[in-house]
Amino acid sequence: MRIALAADHAGYELKDSLAVWLSEAGHDIIDLGTNGPESVDYPRFGAALAEAIADGRAERGIAICGSGIGISIAANRNPACRCARVDDPLSARLAREHNDANALAFGARLIGSDMARACVTAFLGTDFAGGRHERRVEQLSQLMQDSD
Repeated sequence: MRIALAADHAGYELKDSLAVWLSEAGHDIIDLGTNGPESVDYPRFGAALAEAIADGRAERGIAICGSGIGISIAANRNPACRCARVDDPLSARLAREHNDANALAFGARLIGSDMARACVTAFLGTDFAGGRHERRVEQLSQLMQDSD
């Protein structure tokens, strides 16, 4: 699977750790930065991740900032991205199963690498359930069309 990863300065270490782990597991990684501790603005990286999903370069995405909140908001500005900020494997599984999420967001200051890996494992190993959930996911797209 092609997975895009993006992070700000607070999240680059977790991003780099996940990139190595995912690559070793056989996934193709698109590293959208940042790659160091110098202060950067998370909206740029959330937008880059969403764009990689929207244009088909990535099938899934992982966004990381200090809390996971800001970068998930930035990613979700793109209607092609359904980014769920999660802290545990159940939330990650339900994000895929019920909401057809195509990206996860983590707070690097709030989650350890072992828990992040458990969340990614649950996320990547879960299919969208469809059924009654499909109607709701379609409504998310409709909200964007109605605002145009």
